[in-house]
Amino acid sequence: MRNEGLGSWPARRARKTPHRTALIHRDTTITYAELCERTTRLAHALRARGVRRGDRIAYLGPNHPCYLETLFAAGILGAVFVPLNTRLAGPEIAYQLADSGAKVLIHDPSHAGLVAGIEGSAEVQVHIEVGAAYEESLAGAFHSPIDEPVTADDLCIIMYTSGTTGRPKGAMLTHGNLTWNAVNVLVDTDLTTDERALVSAPLFHTAGLNMLTLPVLLKGGTCVLVESFDPHATFDLIERHRITFMFGVPTMFDRMARHPSWAGADLSSLRILNCGGSPVPTPLIATYQERGLTFLQGYGMTEAAPGTLFLDAEHAVDKAGSAGVPHFFSDVRVVRSDLTPVDVGETGEVVVRGPHVMPGYWGLPEETAASFTDGWFRSGDAARVDEDGYIHLADRIKDMIISGGENIYPAEVEDLLLAHPDIDECAVIGVPDDTWGEVPRAVVVPRRGAEPDPDEVLASLAGHLAKYKIPKSMVIAPALPRTATGKLRKALVREHYGNRQLP
Repeated sequence: MRNEGLGSWPARRARKTPHRTALIHRDTTITYAELCERTTRLAHALRARGVRRGDRIAYLGPNHPCYLETLFAAGILGAVFVPLNTRLAGPEIAYQLADSGAKVLIHDPSHAGLVAGIEGSAEVQVHIEVGAAYEESLAGAFHSPIDEPVTADDLCIIMYTSGTTGRPKGAMLTHGNLTWNAVNVLVDTDLTTDERALVSAPLFHTAGLNMLTLPVLLKGGTCVLVESFDPHATFDLIERHRITFMFGVPTMFDRMARHPSWAGADLSSLRILNCGGSPVPTPLIATYQERGLTFLQGYGMTEAAPGTLFLDAEHAVDKAGSAGVPHFFSDVRVVRSDLTPVDVGETGEVVVRGPHVMPGYWGLPEETAASFTDGWFRSGDAARVDEDGYIHLADRIKDMIISGGENIYPAEVEDLLLAHPDIDECAVIGVPDDTWGEVPRAVVVPRRGAEPDPDEVLASLAGHLAKYKIPKSMVIAPALPRTATGKLRKALVREHYGNRQLP
């Protein structure tokens, strides 16, 4: 076959392990042979409706087999898949459809109202609803192989960044980017052909799709797809399907650990717990270690498809809190503003290059040029390197607080605050100060039933942090704003609490 991209994966896997289970969703089980046939039929159905190489095919809906069938069908045709964030409002969806120039929108029935409300605001020519209409399209389509030449350099996905500030940008990920990222996962995570992965992280997010689902399917394992994360249901799914592999952001794992079922849950099948999206709080690491479970932490970004750094099991304890070292086929540096390498312990910016790094942002040549220097992608994330070469993430550079000329990285302060027994969530931001320019403020969400005393909480940090790093004020909040994947939206925290005068 002339297709070297992701579109060929179902056919390549079906010729090796046709009868093995690829996907499980509720009561539906799909083998690799069935996945190959359904994907091919969908590609024929889309081609019959005028879809050609380079056209964009968008998908809006929760985790579902049709999601992955659409991705692979787009790859068969040499078309481009555009996953849409289900948490976005109508105008935001309309913007991404228009910006990508999507020709096709396949959507879940749960989003029918939203889709109806934005018709006319984007030039989508083909609408297909998952369910009867989708299945009819497949049933009436051919299932003979389509031999479209696709190379590793061809565009595979336009994946929009979280958009925590400003308009989201579409990261262009090629078939090669996604393949090399999957290879990195296989090298560094030791996946097996009998892997059973629980996919509760959203597939529209680069980690749920690229760090979990695609590597497992490449290896020939099974993905159990669920629409959304629920801690109680997760315990049941782990036991019923003998789940071996999970990915989640710290918020997800924290909710599991706080759930009443935690103490008695059967977690004996679990072998790999990958955690990313933000640094894992030290108390959470300890909680899982008490159950004999070790986090494999990592660090990545949409623009790098996303795997960049990885902390393996061998060093999960002695290097806890570190994001690890570069993936096998990834090069990472921590540099000063002039791009010279930092010294041990010095904070600088993370830059990355490798075959998994995107070629640029969709339709944004100026932003693309500004994001690369001498072939290195500039992440905007601050980190330091220890004496063994392990990289410790500090924070987003733009979130850094400069108080009296001293740099304060909120993540360091937040990690200590989360260890306080009365605090469930927290964010540290900078607020204006006449003397120091700005000083840190803690915004905390209490644990259920707790009433944290600001003076006591802030006093508990003394001796653990330099005095200038200790927040000068604390605000109690009912909740913190987060993205669909659990990332804290610091811009909104600053907007809501950054200028408030405390009594």
